[in-house]
Amino acid sequence: MMNGAIVQNAINGFMYFGDIVFAVSGALAAGRRRMDIVGYVLVGTITGLGGGSLRDVLLDRPVWWTREPLELYLCIAATLLTYFWRFNVTDRYRASVWFDALGLSAFAVTGSTVALQMQVPWTIAVFMGMMTATGGGVIRDLLIGARPMILCGEIYAVAALVGAFVNVGMLQLGEQPEVAMASGFVATLMLRGVTIVHGIRLGPPGEFVRIGRAEQGLDISGGPRC
Repeated sequence: MMNGAIVQNAINGFMYFGDIVFAVSGALAAGRRRMDIVGYVLVGTITGLGGGSLRDVLLDRPVWWTREPLELYLCIAATLLTYFWRFNVTDRYRASVWFDALGLSAFAVTGSTVALQMQVPWTIAVFMGMMTATGGGVIRDLLIGARPMILCGEIYAVAALVGAFVNVGMLQLGEQPEVAMASGFVATLMLRGVTIVHGIRLGPPGEFVRIGRAEQGLDISGGPRC
């Protein structure tokens, strides 16, 4: 069942969608740093492909986009389109956050489903879903010289873990792959979306949760201060 055509079609659909929206988030981040067209393509493409590439290496499977370069072409096209679209600094940050949330949701379910295809334990599949979802964003933030969102208290990896857990749990219970993946996608996006809208973050010891955006603000690049 996990290696059937229906599963692969569902994976491809979410994967290609994730490639595009993550590439756009990377390109918008490059725009905050006023990079040239090469910087846009480099940052956007690595954001789109980074998490999945790391997953494939750890699972000892061929890196998918080196065999099927459609992912690479989609990322390049998405970054070029973003390059020619005009945003002001604040809009770039807001758009980047929401495109990132969409990519996070898509890759949480594709990463965990691909891992299950490799017949790893379900706990490892959930972890691989989280890593696939967050890996590209971490690389993007490091490339533009920003502190990764995963280290800023953002409910980011947690949202990916929740979505991957929902997807893996439903697949293990025999649910149809497209239903399981859609449910995991929605779970991740809803949790991440709520935290974005209401400014909910995890805090240091003694302040487990922070709510509200008043103290956060934006740095000179249009990104969030940790």
